[in-house]
Amino acid sequence: MNLIPVIMSGGSGSRLWPQSRSLYPKQFLPLVNDQTMLQNTISRLDGLEFISAPLVIANEEHRFLVAEQFRQMGRKASSIILEPVGRNTAPAVALAALKAVAVSEEKDPLLLVLAADHVIQDVQAFHQAVEAALPAARDGKLVTFGIVPTHPETGYGYIKALNHKGSVNDPFKTDTSTIHGGRTEARRKDEKLLKENSVTPCLRGKSSCMPVEQFVEKPDLETAQGYLASGDYYWNSGMFLFKASRYLEELNQFRPDILEACQKAMEVQNADLDFVRLDEMAFKACPDESIDYAVMEKTEDAVVIPLDAGWSDVGSWSSLADISEKDDAGNSTLGDVLLQDTRNTYVRSEKKLIATVGVEDLVITESDDAILVAHKDRVQDVKKIVDRLKAENRTEVKLHRKVYRPWGAYDSIDMGDRFQVKRITVKPGAQLSLQMHHHRAEHWIVVKGTALVTNGDQEILLTENQSTYIPIGTVHRLENPGKFDLEMIEVQSGGYLGEDDIVRFEDTYGRA
Repeated sequence: MNLIPVIMSGGSGSRLWPQSRSLYPKQFLPLVNDQTMLQNTISRLDGLEFISAPLVIANEEHRFLVAEQFRQMGRKASSIILEPVGRNTAPAVALAALKAVAVSEEKDPLLLVLAADHVIQDVQAFHQAVEAALPAARDGKLVTFGIVPTHPETGYGYIKALNHKGSVNDPFKTDTSTIHGGRTEARRKDEKLLKENSVTPCLRGKSSCMPVEQFVEKPDLETAQGYLASGDYYWNSGMFLFKASRYLEELNQFRPDILEACQKAMEVQNADLDFVRLDEMAFKACPDESIDYAVMEKTEDAVVIPLDAGWSDVGSWSSLADISEKDDAGNSTLGDVLLQDTRNTYVRSEKKLIATVGVEDLVITESDDAILVAHKDRVQDVKKIVDRLKAENRTEVKLHRKVYRPWGAYDSIDMGDRFQVKRITVKPGAQLSLQMHHHRAEHWIVVKGTALVTNGDQEILLTENQSTYIPIGTVHRLENPGKFDLEMIEVQSGGYLGEDDIVRFEDTYGRA
């Protein structure tokens, strides 16, 4: 039976600002090694049996970032489904299940649902857990991967397992009023099955799947300590394995409104390059709901398999610091950093030298246009800074100084009153849209490579140290006909220099 990875790549990662921005979030960043978080997720699948090309659910605004990261790895996704708006994980997985059933050679493929922005340090243990969960998934169970907790974490939800050593002897000890979805009857059935030693195949032999007794919300510290001591609770990873049909059946039972909206959105899907576009109005009508609330907390077929593989959701700077290599004083550094009398501090430099003297328990991180200094105990409040940037309509919340486009990238290296200077890189064979501007003129200077320029009625071939001037209102286009990157300097001048002053007439990437 084919195993189709479903990679959910729609998050914004606001707690990892200033590196993570809404138009370039953490899953596209190399935070833990030379690969980005998304690329690590793709690489992690290598070696799994019966694995197919991944199916990706992505934000419309991130479509070219996803495609480019696959291209850099020399791989292709089976589909990249674009959500016109975010509607949480229950609809996202429904879209993937509907697409998988439609395109798979098999009638009912298995889906391995993963987040694009998680860290798993022990890939072999991850593979073993997936393989151990396959019998239960084939048998119609909805498997979730529960992370074996290493400390009383208050930032995660938890899953309580109904297992041999605890819950079987006293399965109703937990206050049923705290259980989502009214799972009391389901637990009675699980107890009966356990006593008869005939639970789902995942409980037999070497594997260790257990029926889910309950999902619980993020606890306070005292409650989390109790969870850790009991041995019955696992962190909720948000990773799943099940048949596409079983998920759709359960979604139809508990949230038919979500399934109906997703079916309508997929009815008029349009293929666009590597992307699948949905009916925007139909999907906007879909309720916003997580897969936990919509299905997993209500179904009687949820099972959990423990996963002890060095997992982290990298949800904050402190969690990134926790999994980073440390010196004898507990410091983690990246880039050009000098430490003096510094302890338990995370310092990340991308461009500038960062020096610290006599500090501890801090996070210090620098990007091309912003610096963050925060106490490790307050890193969750970084989101409040992001909220303030949004309220003030600051560009630092959306974009870095360097902005990636499907044809390459541009870096805004200087800006003043009525002028802006950009460094532009165009990939071999790529071209910008045929366009014009109402409010700015542009002067292009080739630094490296060859440029084919449409400038009004002229078509000009420029090489290094040559230039051209494009007046306001002139239709123009830039193309790289060579085999190497084209690098050039663009000087803009005019009364308005915003990126929305672009009128596109033709575009290779469907943006016209």
